[in-house]
Amino acid sequence: MTVNYTRIGVVGAGAMGRGIAQIAAQAGSDVLLLDSVAGAAERGREALAAQWNKLHEKGKIDAAARDAHIARVKAVDSIAALAACDLVIEAVVEDLAVKRRLFGELESVVAPTATLATNTSSLSVTAIAAGLAHPERVAGFHFFNPVPLMKVVEVVAGFKTSAETCKRLAGYAAQMGHSAVQAQDTPGFIVNHAGRGYGTEALRIVSEGVADFATVDRILKDQAGFRLGPFELMDLTALDVSHPVMESIYHQYYEEPRFRPSVITAQRLAAGALGRKTGEGFYRYQDGAMQQAPEAPPPTVGTLPAVWVSPRAARRAELLRQVNTLGAQIDSGASAAPGSLILVAPLGFDVTTMAAVERLDATRTVGIDMLIDDAATRRRVLATNPATRRDMRDAAHALFARDGKAVSVIRDSGGFVTQRVVGTIVNIAADMCQQRVCSPADLETAVQLGLGYPRGPLAMGNLHGPTNMLEVLFNLQTVYGDPRYRPSPWLRRRGALGLSLLHEEE
Repeated sequence: MTVNYTRIGVVGAGAMGRGIAQIAAQAGSDVLLLDSVAGAAERGREALAAQWNKLHEKGKIDAAARDAHIARVKAVDSIAALAACDLVIEAVVEDLAVKRRLFGELESVVAPTATLATNTSSLSVTAIAAGLAHPERVAGFHFFNPVPLMKVVEVVAGFKTSAETCKRLAGYAAQMGHSAVQAQDTPGFIVNHAGRGYGTEALRIVSEGVADFATVDRILKDQAGFRLGPFELMDLTALDVSHPVMESIYHQYYEEPRFRPSVITAQRLAAGALGRKTGEGFYRYQDGAMQQAPEAPPPTVGTLPAVWVSPRAARRAELLRQVNTLGAQIDSGASAAPGSLILVAPLGFDVTTMAAVERLDATRTVGIDMLIDDAATRRRVLATNPATRRDMRDAAHALFARDGKAVSVIRDSGGFVTQRVVGTIVNIAADMCQQRVCSPADLETAVQLGLGYPRGPLAMGNLHGPTNMLEVLFNLQTVYGDPRYRPSPWLRRRGALGLSLLHEEE
């Protein structure tokens, strides 16, 4: 669909407003840039001109395109100057009163046929449009920074927004070169809602003393395939941005346990340890470079014990082949012989539970995370229980590091690290589909483009198996007694029927 928004207004000349103005001008619209701070709009226009000049110097656009883009952007100094705009996009401070006042002023100026859009990331579109004479023409149009590079925009329907308004905005997004995803007016919309599981579950893991920040980051990058670990990501976005979002979504959902924030980020925010921009967050930074201690080498073990693998181990046949390939003697008895290293590979349960339920010698029992095919990972993760002997811990570590693959050894935890984090991500995404926040397809697009995950969360659940995800979550709920881990009905039903998590009812 081609939408001819020939003249648009952008209110707010900060980084977000400038980014929106840039892609709008590049799409062929005349752009009027307005800011409440005197001179800010003109400075924003100059910054855009400088950017297009740089692109021309690098050979990315020709002189004609540069000149045309620059000519399309004009700075204005009053709401009245936006009267002829057929679309106005607001990108001002995240304050409901400020936005409502602005939209009231805009409605009194623009034509009845003009579309009004808010770039809010956390406020209700319905609340912003409340009190207007024509709330049906108001929608969320939420871009992500940096706007020209983040090729996704959430089109958000408020309670009274017309379908035509959303259709026109989605079409205009395509003209801008962005993928539009349609969302209902719920806290966090799609991206900020779906992204709650990654950081909050990682924080919970650290708060339990299971592993430190760097170890959790390494596991989720090397084993699960994320580009940045959750603590690297929070340092990049800064805690003065990410922690308030955690709290906002938690409280807007009336303290839903799935979104529970952490005291860890609250304390660091209070201390001013915000991340890269302050030189210290979860890591320290020197000249912009993250400082991180190297991993300790694997222990040296003289003679490895025989290895007995629990009959209940996930991917047991694969684990037995792996142990054999790594050169260990396999104990094939019905029960572990005295002196054998005992391996369990639970889904969702902790090593302690497996040792107790299977009546194993806990002092010789070590867990290994087998959720993901070993060939698809760059790191193996082991877990001890409180009774595991040091010699058995070291033997397991040395064995699984024999071929040079990285190994992390963590303290006991239901679901290790990857199972907990991936299970939480998949579960939140499934429940978003259950709530009809968005379509499964739009959810996948939004998360991949907006969060940079290796794949969408529903595809992630399909890859690891909906039935496995269900088992992980049920068992985590048993270990922790926390409704945070209760499986979404969307996941339960599709897992029970063997359906794809992307499957929608007819």
